[in-house]
Amino acid sequence: MAGTIANLFRRMYDFVLRWADTPYGRSALFVLAFIESSFFPIPPDVLLIALCIATPTRSFTFALICSVGSALGGIFGYGIGYFLFETVGRSIIDFYQLGESYQLVQEKFNAWGAWFVAVAGFTPVPYKVITITAGAFKMNLLVFALVSLFSRAARFFLVAALIRRFGAPIRTFIDRYFNLLTLLFFILLGLGFLAVKYLF
Repeated sequence: MAGTIANLFRRMYDFVLRWADTPYGRSALFVLAFIESSFFPIPPDVLLIALCIATPTRSFTFALICSVGSALGGIFGYGIGYFLFETVGRSIIDFYQLGESYQLVQEKFNAWGAWFVAVAGFTPVPYKVITITAGAFKMNLLVFALVSLFSRAARFFLVAALIRRFGAPIRTFIDRYFNLLTLLFFILLGLGFLAVKYLF
């Protein structure tokens, strides 16, 4: 099972990376960041890293594109939760088997609101769960949009800064240890939810 998941992620990872070698890399980065915030499983960091490695001097430009795309995608996810939760939002959550996570997020929204969005936007917690839940809970849209932009930008600009500093060896490391990193990602995901559960 773990091998199947890793292979699936590898195929999607390779598909995403192909866009880095085309003239449409920036557009693809924006689209990927947008759709990941509402339903797509591969984080935009993958393409962001590839583009930053290809042109390190434009790393912060790519981070800005990624941040804006993710924030706008978050508003789209918010809209799904606000207007279409029962027909679309719940289906997305069920598709990724995130039902239990959604219940946890509901509890934290009640207690922490915007602070929870800020922390979750920076962590491995699937952001689509956060955006859809924010809409379902009818969180103030302006507050949600500003917090989303801030937290996502903090994450993507950190990635860009690391790539600008350390360069291509990071991508080589990812390619060599992809299966292990996929497993590590799911472990971090679980730890992220545990942290949210016990620290908030």
